[in-house]
Amino acid sequence: MLKIYNTLTNQIEAFKPHQDKKVNMYVCGPTVYGDIHIGNARPVIFFDVVKRYLTYLGYKVKFVSNITDVDDKIIDKAKQLKVSEKEITDMYTKKFMDMTLLLGSVVPDELPKATDFVPSMIEYIDDLVKLGVAYQTPSGVYFRVNKVDDYGILSKQNLEALDEGVRVDLDQEKEDPRDFSIWKNTEDGLNYDSPWGKGRPGWHTECAVMNHEIFGHEIDIHGGGSDLKFPHHENEIAQTVAHDHHHLSKYWMHVGRLDVNQEKMSKSLGNITLVKDLLDVYDPYAFRLLTVNHHYRQPINYSEDLMVQFAKEYDKIKRTLKKAFLMLNLEHIKLNEVDHDIMTTFENIMNDDFNIPNVMTLIYDVLKQMNKEKNNERLGVLYKSVEKILDILGIMPLFTIEDEVLVMYRDWEQARNQRDFQLADHLRDELSKRGWM
Repeated sequence: MLKIYNTLTNQIEAFKPHQDKKVNMYVCGPTVYGDIHIGNARPVIFFDVVKRYLTYLGYKVKFVSNITDVDDKIIDKAKQLKVSEKEITDMYTKKFMDMTLLLGSVVPDELPKATDFVPSMIEYIDDLVKLGVAYQTPSGVYFRVNKVDDYGILSKQNLEALDEGVRVDLDQEKEDPRDFSIWKNTEDGLNYDSPWGKGRPGWHTECAVMNHEIFGHEIDIHGGGSDLKFPHHENEIAQTVAHDHHHLSKYWMHVGRLDVNQEKMSKSLGNITLVKDLLDVYDPYAFRLLTVNHHYRQPINYSEDLMVQFAKEYDKIKRTLKKAFLMLNLEHIKLNEVDHDIMTTFENIMNDDFNIPNVMTLIYDVLKQMNKEKNNERLGVLYKSVEKILDILGIMPLFTIEDEVLVMYRDWEQARNQRDFQLADHLRDELSKRGWM
C-alpha cells in the first residue's frame, strides 16, 4: 500500500483517497510574469511523477495546477515593457507550458487562470465577511486569523510568537497583525468592481476559491514547494475551514527547496538559473534525473559540478539502454514481458513515500545485469522492466533505429569474423557517427 508523508499531520500515512481508485490533486502553479527557474521546475517534475505513479497503480487522477495571472509583479512587468498585463501573462503561460513539456512532464489536466474565477472569489469573500471571519477596511478586506481554532496546523506556527523571518504587516487598519489580505482595494493595473471597491483578490484566496469551484469538496492531495507552506497554504486552509469546514485537502505534500551552492536561489543574489538557459547546455532528462535522485522532501544543493555529474550519469544510462535496444532489434525480440520481482521491488520502494533515490539504485543494479546478460530473451525482459520504471519517472530515452543501421551492424560483425579489419574499422566509424557504437 502506498504511504506518503502528510505535512498536515507530520506523519507517514497510508494513502486512502476519498473515492476508491480516484484521486483529485491540486498543485500551486506559477505567477506568470517571467521565465521559470530550475527551483520552480522541481515541483513540476515531482508532481508529474506522482501522477504517473498513481496512474500506474490504477487510480484515475484529476491533476489541476493553477496559473496566477493577476498580481502586483505582473502589473509592474507590464508597465516596464509598456504592454498589457494579458500580453505578459499569455506569453509567460505559454513559456511555462513549453518548459513543462521540455522537462519531460505532462501538462496538468487543467490549468485554471485566476482571472477566470474572480466573480467566484468575490462571492467567496462576501461569504467570509457575512460569516464574521473577515472584515472590511479602507484598504480592502482582511481575514480574521483568530476565528480559526487550529490556525497554524500545517506550518506549526506559534500564534503568540510567529517564527523569526515571517514578515508581519503592521498595517494599522488590521485588528490583528497576523490577519491577511483577501481583497486589495486598488485601481492600479487590472482591477474589478466589488462590494468593497475596485480592486483584486488576494493570492491566498485565489487558490482556495479555485479548489472550491473545481472540486467542490475536500481533495486528496494538495502540493507545492516547501516555501509555500507558510503563509500561502496555511491561509488557504484557514479560509477553507471557515467557509467549508474542512482542511481543503486530506494529504498535503511539500517539495524541498533547490538551493545554489548552499544559498537560496534569488534574484537579489544573482544566482538564478533559468530552465531555458540550462536546457541550452544539458539534456532535460539529465536535469530531471538530478531532481528525482534526491528525495522530494529534502533540499537539493545545486551546483554546476552536480549538474555535470548527473549529465554523465544519464549518458551512462542511455548507452546501456541503447546497446540493449540494438541487440534486441537485431534479434527481433518482442518487448512484452517484465520481471515481476523487479516491478514488485519498484512498487515497494515507491510506496515508501516516493523513495525515488532507492528506485534509482534498483535501476543501476538492473543495468549492470543487462550489461552482463548473454541471453537476449532475458535481456528483453530486463529492458522492458527498466523502460516501464523510467517511463514513470519520466526519464526513459526514446530510441529509433533504421534498417540501414541494422544491416551495417551485421556487416560489421561479418567483416570482423572474416578478419577484414579495414572494412570493419570503416563500418565501426560509421556506426559510431550515428551513435550506435
